[in-house]
Amino acid sequence: MTRRPETMPETDAVELLIHQHEEIRRLFQEVDKKKGAARAEAFERLSRFLAVHETAEEEVVHPVARRSLDNGDKVIEARLEEENEGKKMLQALEKIGTSAQGLIALFAEFRRRFSSMRA
Repeated sequence: MTRRPETMPETDAVELLIHQHEEIRRLFQEVDKKKGAARAEAFERLSRFLAVHETAEEEVVHPVARRSLDNGDKVIEARLEEENEGKKMLQALEKIGTSAQGLIALFAEFRRRFSSMRA
């Protein structure tokens, strides 16, 4: 069962984000396994969850990283570029729909890119 980000019990921001990454990986698997309307519903949950998660990272993690890391601004700007590419891919997926011929390949690339950003 998908947990909504705002109802997760973690009280530590880093712990919450880590658990959200786990939930996102689970949602990716769910989209892969489902068909038809169930796939569309799973994809919608994944899209919403990603939007909330990325907003949380931008508002909580990025400011701290900018201040704390050597070359923090450069690191975060690179992350933002990656995230923007991911958002473009997500928009393309939303546009073609979950029953389109090219979904599987594009979704696999989207998943690969998301996973590599979190490695």
